[in-house]
Amino acid sequence: MLFLIEYKRSEGRIVTLKTFDDTDRSKAERTRFEIELELNQKKIDHEVVLLDAADERALRRTHRRYFETAAQIANSLNGSS
Repeated sequence: MLFLIEYKRSEGRIVTLKTFDDTDRSKAERTRFEIELELNQKKIDHEVVLLDAADERALRRTHRRYFETAAQIANSLNGSS
């Protein structure tokens, strides 16, 4: 499964999360490019990534920074929660 994330770094939040089947890779890449062009034209500084994971649970585990704050990640690494 492919996940397209538009992330607003300054606020530490996901603006857009779209999913695509693996068979739709070219559509996902085209969508990513279109979003990046639009953001660039509007001079909006967001991160746009296309990630591959078995499912959303796996994505949340491997790319935690998009779904959790730095404090939440640090607490979990320290054994706190």
